Amino acid sequence: AAVDLRLLPRIGSMNAILRGIPLVACLLACEAAGDPAGDAVIAMRDGSPPAPSTEVAAAGVADCRLEGQPAALPAEVNETSGLARSRRDPGLFWTHNDAGGAPVLYAIDAGGALRGAVTVRGASQLDWEDIGAGRCESGDCLFVGDIGDNQGERESITIYRIPEPAATAARSEAAVALEARYPGGPRDAEALFVLPSGELFLVTKGERSAVEVYRFRAPQAPDAVGTLELVRELSPEPGRRADRVTGASASPDGRWVAIRTYSTLHLFPAGPLVSGSPVTADRVDLTPFGEAQGEAVVLADDGAVWLTSEAEGDGRPTWLRLRCALPRPR
Repeated sequence: AAVDLRLLPRIGSMNAILRGIPLVACLLACEAAGDPAGDAVIAMRDGSPPAPSTEVAAAGVADCRLEGQPAALPAEVNETSGLARSRRDPGLFWTHNDAGGAPVLYAIDAGGALRGAVTVRGASQLDWEDIGAGRCESGDCLFVGDIGDNQGERESITIYRIPEPAATAARSEAAVALEARYPGGPRDAEALFVLPSGELFLVTKGERSAVEVYRFRAPQAPDAVGTLELVRELSPEPGRRADRVTGASASPDGRWVAIRTYSTLHLFPAGPLVSGSPVTADRVDLTPFGEAQGEAVVLADDGAVWLTSEAEGDGRPTWLRLRCALPRPR
């Protein structure tokens, strides 16, 4: 059944569920069909608990509100794949296109309008999938993840680290290429996040393998290739394409990590997530927003969430904002 977004000012709240009868009908119908709308990347498909060191459980449904109306992004980023909020100007965001494009970062404002296009000097674009912002030795940096591997054949992946440029710049400073490989062989990944400590993590997509979290340790020697450190498994290989991971973001204060799939947003407490301790996550069903192909996410300290989706057919890429009540620390 179609869902009228006007009935859903509070996605995930009990009041919204009581008012939004079409959503309740959809959830019941989907569950009866054996494909529950809340089926998440963190759910264990066979119902058995994971090992204690990787225990992940769904805590419940997060309380989120849609703020404003979804907007169309500029045609220049019709394959928007990653998103990061600027540390130099919190009113700006950085995004980029998917595989095969030019090594260009696009600055957009809070309304989704294009404010600049910056070529990343010294970088190539094999398969850029996500971007994060964080501290580095030179101050504020962007970390561009050339981490996509649809065929599972790359011997190593690359993170490009660059000092954050001005939105009006034509070119960035020279990028530093940080290479690493997975300990168990190639993985496809579309998500990364950076903690305030500067630690960088990758989340694999779940394409032909489990969804996993890896710590990225930069190689200690120039031109060396480092090895990623497996932190935990979040789930076995998802049974549905909708549950594959497409983006991640840490809140600037380092307390929370948002991990999104095509259909669901998960809010994790950062500490347990990256330590491998048992962890729970609250989730938000994103399907009522009608994203063509949900790709990226940014999470703010106050629970503001920005999402992007690639264009499909003759459509335009989309941009929307939620306001979520972050769960109490557990």
